[in-house]
Amino acid sequence: MAEATEPAPNPASPRRGRKRAALGAVAGLGIVAVVYGVAVPGKGGAAACPAAAGTTARLDPLVRGEVAALGLAQPARAEPEISFRTPEGQPTTLAAFRGKALLVNLWATWCVPCRKEMPALNALQRQQGGGDFQVVAVNVDTARLDRPAAFLKENGITDLALYADPSADVLQSLKAQGGLLGLPTTLLIDRNGCELGRMAGPADWASPDGQAVIRALKG
Repeated sequence: MAEATEPAPNPASPRRGRKRAALGAVAGLGIVAVVYGVAVPGKGGAAACPAAAGTTARLDPLVRGEVAALGLAQPARAEPEISFRTPEGQPTTLAAFRGKALLVNLWATWCVPCRKEMPALNALQRQQGGGDFQVVAVNVDTARLDRPAAFLKENGITDLALYADPSADVLQSLKAQGGLLGLPTTLLIDRNGCELGRMAGPADWASPDGQAVIRALKG
């Protein structure tokens, strides 16, 4: 497996050190054909969201422990333009969720860390999901399209709706709009449609660290 790469570290930056350690843990999982890179949200010419600065400031001291690999957008930017299908098979976009804070997670049944991460995402949705927050887990399997629903059922993932993009175009869109290498990838979106952070690789989002970040995202 290829090792994750990132810019040369600044020895004076404890945050960079934590992220390097988290990415190293991901690489240690021994996953074949999944390469994680360092996402750099907030760049690439996307429109900034200056009103989100307060939320980003609340999030910053909470990016630690189980969610240390989360890269905060500096500055926040408009959510990426990605399309996928609802559980009913209808086309939708992130704009349809405006008014809710979102954790958007891209996953596939063939991705080992994705499968391991799903119970934590399910628990997060059960504990914090509602009118002000939702986990939007988008499956990107392109073959054997019966497998995602079967996986969720077999593993007791009952609180996550099955959003899907069987074309996997969403992966190319995210790569073009801000950086994406490998699965899983997670985005944090505020209720106004601004992307505040992006993570390459899995995390325990149901942990106290993950829960604290989501509470701050909700405001």
